[in-house]
Amino acid sequence: MVAAVESYQFQTETKQLLRLVVHSLYTQKEIFLRELISNASDALDRLRFESLTNSNLMAPEHKLEIRLQPDKAARTLTIVDTGIGMSREELVANIGTIARSGTRELRERIQKSESPEAVTELIGQFGVGFYASFMVADKVTLVTRRAGEEMATKWESSGDGTYTLAEAAKAACGTEITLHLKAAEPDDGIEDYTDRWKLSSIVRRHSDLIAYPVIYEGPDDEPTVEPQKELKITSVVLNSMKPIWTRRQSEVSQDDYNAFYKHISQDWTPPMRVMSFKAEGIHEYEALLFVPAQAPYDLFYHASEPGLRLYAKRVVVLEKCPELLPQYLRFIRGVVDASDLPLNISRQSLQQDRHITQIRKWLTRKILDELSDLHTKEPEGYLKFWRQFGRVMKEGPGSDHDSREKILPLLLFESSHHPEEFTTLKSYVERMKPEQAEILYLTGESRKIIMNSPHLEAVQQKGYEVLYLSDPVDEMLVQQVFEFEGKRLKSINKGVLKLGSEEERAEAEESLKKRSEEYAGFLEALQKTLTAEVKQVRLSNRLVSFPACLVTEEHEYSPHLERMLQKGKGAGPKQRRIMEINPDHTIIKRLYERFHANHEDALISDSIELLFSLALLAEGSEIADPVRFNHIALGAVERTL
Repeated sequence: MVAAVESYQFQTETKQLLRLVVHSLYTQKEIFLRELISNASDALDRLRFESLTNSNLMAPEHKLEIRLQPDKAARTLTIVDTGIGMSREELVANIGTIARSGTRELRERIQKSESPEAVTELIGQFGVGFYASFMVADKVTLVTRRAGEEMATKWESSGDGTYTLAEAAKAACGTEITLHLKAAEPDDGIEDYTDRWKLSSIVRRHSDLIAYPVIYEGPDDEPTVEPQKELKITSVVLNSMKPIWTRRQSEVSQDDYNAFYKHISQDWTPPMRVMSFKAEGIHEYEALLFVPAQAPYDLFYHASEPGLRLYAKRVVVLEKCPELLPQYLRFIRGVVDASDLPLNISRQSLQQDRHITQIRKWLTRKILDELSDLHTKEPEGYLKFWRQFGRVMKEGPGSDHDSREKILPLLLFESSHHPEEFTTLKSYVERMKPEQAEILYLTGESRKIIMNSPHLEAVQQKGYEVLYLSDPVDEMLVQQVFEFEGKRLKSINKGVLKLGSEEERAEAEESLKKRSEEYAGFLEALQKTLTAEVKQVRLSNRLVSFPACLVTEEHEYSPHLERMLQKGKGAGPKQRRIMEINPDHTIIKRLYERFHANHEDALISDSIELLFSLALLAEGSEIADPVRFNHIALGAVERTL
């Protein structure tokens, strides 16, 4: 007896929504298989759960599994699960959701939504992942039998506006979905989904950690041209079913961690450090993270795509999710598995940023705690980490204000305290002299240039330590961090330098004031000569053996930052600087004497131009007019010979 077939007409809204599902929501056609396997896994979970209270639903020998059965000749792919199955009513309610009363409401709400985020949230409320099948199939046939029932139901549609329902026979509970595949068109993103290796690749990429075996059941080899030769059918489990992050660390060997790290990072060097975290409570997350042994080549490349792999119940949601970590931790590799993550219909975009924000804060806190622990207990290990990732860690205080207090103690700097060792801000503060009120630093292209800077002379004479900031990112750091443990950060080539005790500072200021009054005419003449390059010439209290140096105002760019900006596009004009001269230096004394003898002495203007150029060279800057510099320098040499 042939079962009666009932035909149903999709509503107009349904046809439009189905077109949206097939053509708009998914960026990759192969996602259809991930959706169907995820649905099958949910069905197996439900059968296991319901059989706990109703043992009649599942026989002891019943196998919980998912099978992929391709047929190259018929151009079909059948996905079979031995899960809970569906009754006729459940089939209409679940698979037919898009064809029922919710359709008009969904469409109207989407039309009223103003933002793409709102549309994503609305459509995510409707379980239509099954309809992704129509991206790759001309027709879909579904046969399902509910556990505990004898009768099965067959659902069939070509996605053209109608679907049919009929009674069917099925030996056991579960669901079989047969896709009548479209012709393979790689240019259009449609591959040959009857190919064993293609199916295996998709399962490994998206569903490798599904808790149940996903079994390929099909030809062992390519079809033969000999019609009399029977194809050999093979059964192979395609997924590993082994989420390493769910196992206790004591049960996982370092070799296992190394192998998993290589798998997700394509880095063949074992990781420097393994971090395993688990959060329990209102929201549950698990994470397995790795610190690479070496900085990736694209760590500072603007087009790089960092990000952790994001899972939801062991199903890959995103291969790379950059939102899970702040940018300064972009070198971290690993996976995050969230059990209650809200997803949109395609599982490719997150509905609510709230959950991701919570995970991000949790991960950031955990990682910084691990690094702090490494810094405290394994200084040599932390130093290895710092040599690889220190520059990127310095981006943290300026971009992650919530974690600034955790990041600052982890930063290492070169300083005048030791020729090779690094120091922390905390160690610097502990070594500060009793009368010292500020953390002193100087920026430049390299340690060598900084060490030979004239700005260091008076500071080192007083025995003060100076941080040497030679990384380009240091310029950004000091623009964002103004103090540490109540001590203000102060650049020794900016503003007025105050050294010594209050009494010593007051005495030095008074002496400098008197000498400035004495040198007023001389300073004015020098300023007139250099008016295009400097905005003020003044006496200095920071020089000992050098005759002159250049400084900037407190609010202005440092020379190092100015040079970096000049190299970039759209850089502004060069800043006019302040030139400080050392009244105790022989050259300045001689020039002052010549000025008193003859205000119009040409040697004075030539000499001050020469000193200005030498001050530029001392800080690593370029001379604006090398030809004139050579002319003046050669003239000075000739006069001395």
